[in-house]
Amino acid sequence: MQITRAGSQPSGKGPAEYFTGSVRIDRLIEAPAPARVFAANVTFEPGARTAWHTHPLGQTLIITAGCGWAQREGGPVEEIRPGDVVWFPPGEKHWHGATATTGMSHLAIAETLDGKAADWLEQVSDEQYRAG
Repeated sequence: MQITRAGSQPSGKGPAEYFTGSVRIDRLIEAPAPARVFAANVTFEPGARTAWHTHPLGQTLIITAGCGWAQREGGPVEEIRPGDVVWFPPGEKHWHGATATTGMSHLAIAETLDGKAADWLEQVSDEQYRAG
């Protein structure tokens, strides 16, 4: 058994190559092999969002606070709220983040494949984001 105490790990800033705007990442789970689960609590300030990306084994988001947007490539921008659970299948290109006026937090859960949980792509343009 391993217990990681609340507050024992520092919060991190979402790197500019993967995020637009102010994003805080609090890592929760990085399971050692052979387990593959990774989980983090991610907080987006208004206007903040991920870049387009995919996950080799899919991703689940559990919205915990605020109001946000999520979009898969070719689909509409969808509003997401606390209690919503979003599943992105393996390889599905997507982005997610806060709305333009409201922050949003979610738990992000994914499995790693060969040590990687995400493949990061281009930034979401302001025009694509404003479509929400």
